[in-house]
Amino acid sequence: MTLHVVFMGTPDFAVPSLSEILSGGHRVVRVYTQPPRPAGRGRSLTKSPVHQFADIMGLEVHTPEKFHNSSVIDELERLNADVACVAAYGQILPVRALESPKYGCLNLHGSLLPRWRGAAPVQRAIMAGDDKTGVQIIRMEKGLDAGDILLSETVRIKPEDTAGSLSDRLSRIGAGLWPRALAALERGGLTSTLQEGKPTYARKIDKDEARIDWNRTARSLDRHIRGLAPFPGAWCEVNDKRLKVHLSEYAEIGDTHGRPPGTVLDDNLLVACASGAVRLLEVQSAGKPKMSAQDYLHGADIPKGYRFD
Repeated sequence: MTLHVVFMGTPDFAVPSLSEILSGGHRVVRVYTQPPRPAGRGRSLTKSPVHQFADIMGLEVHTPEKFHNSSVIDELERLNADVACVAAYGQILPVRALESPKYGCLNLHGSLLPRWRGAAPVQRAIMAGDDKTGVQIIRMEKGLDAGDILLSETVRIKPEDTAGSLSDRLSRIGAGLWPRALAALERGGLTSTLQEGKPTYARKIDKDEARIDWNRTARSLDRHIRGLAPFPGAWCEVNDKRLKVHLSEYAEIGDTHGRPPGTVLDDNLLVACASGAVRLLEVQSAGKPKMSAQDYLHGADIPKGYRFD
């Protein structure tokens, strides 16, 4: 049986999910995504990655600014969809919308619930030093990521993972759950499991968090930098100009010899922290492309002993 599916999603994370659902032969009767937003140096209105992919596939796309508008939900109800598949849509759906499809709404979430409910589960997992995370399809209900778990895959967080690399991996693995979920839904065999344990919440990343605090421990700061890459990107100042740090690594050193946090310890951007040090591997000056730290040093005067602001 072919299901009539409404898909809701916005960023790159959601595109593989939409692709898998289409590949499974289901009919996507409409795609909902966030409206075009200003992007790039020219700040021109740009369609979301899901919107762009849906256009290529010839799908009908709607971009309501607010889903709580009754006329938006009226249109959703008129679709008579079997199910709504949601992946990083970016809006809270009201109860009436959740109950509109015949079998309700299913959501792909990038953590092992109830750990890291909320907007930034991938980033917060890295920043907290978790050694594993996962992807789960849950049945949506009132309450933030509070629904029963339908399918789940556990994923190891690698020491070198950034939010970007981990999100890409979770996106692909999560997309592979949709064919299983929809096949089980068709045959009436989709079973659910209650979330167990105390919830933790992955609050939205605040830009104020992005400035690097060298007074943290090296392990904590390395996780912080990787959790903020590629967006919004951790940063510090070099001669009153902002320098984004896209990638770092924890350095095993026994002693910073009393050098204060933020001090460069060698000629290859090893920087002292409150305890230990981090090595900056990939950086970006304002208005410049991202580059390796070695390439950056060819044009920057940051000698041993320099202290970052």
